[in-house]
Amino acid sequence: MENNPYLLYIYTSFQERATFISHGNTARLAKHHGEKSLAQICGTIASDEKRHETAYTKIVQKLFEIDPDGTVSAFADRMRKKITMPGVFMYDGNDDNLFENYAAVAQRLSVYTVKDYVDILEYFVERWNVEKLTGLSGEGRRAQDYVCGLGQRLRKMEERAQEKAMEAASTIPFSWIFGREVKI
Repeated sequence: MENNPYLLYIYTSFQERATFISHGNTARLAKHHGEKSLAQICGTIASDEKRHETAYTKIVQKLFEIDPDGTVSAFADRMRKKITMPGVFMYDGNDDNLFENYAAVAQRLSVYTVKDYVDILEYFVERWNVEKLTGLSGEGRRAQDYVCGLGQRLRKMEERAQEKAMEAASTIPFSWIFGREVKI
């Protein structure tokens, strides 16, 4: 299934919605802290990401209409592999855990959280009417069951992530802000 183009459209739908959310949340935080220019920049980026999301979401919707079995199987396959953001490849030449540390800060500040990830999954399950698909093969039904039940399983993980974040608060320097220590 690796060369399946459905995976690309599903990934991109999810990724664009995630970046819409994270840039929108960053804009709100920046505005709250008096950083009007940064808020405007992030708000503009969020709007652009929303337009991308809309396009990719419509493509996947059409794929569900044309090939529900193949699309739900691709959706389940993509979710089993997890949706990781392109930032996972960030490296500043110093911190081998840069993305994980950045993600911990984003989680703590509610810029992008495990809850957002689950909300996005559930949004697409509903948007694409995955629960209502009929006429699926056995594999398609198993994929449907997996995707439709995944949100509930991830909500339990979300609770544990929140608890862990509260327990493990420490600081770490970030090179792009001149080594300033940031609470993760």
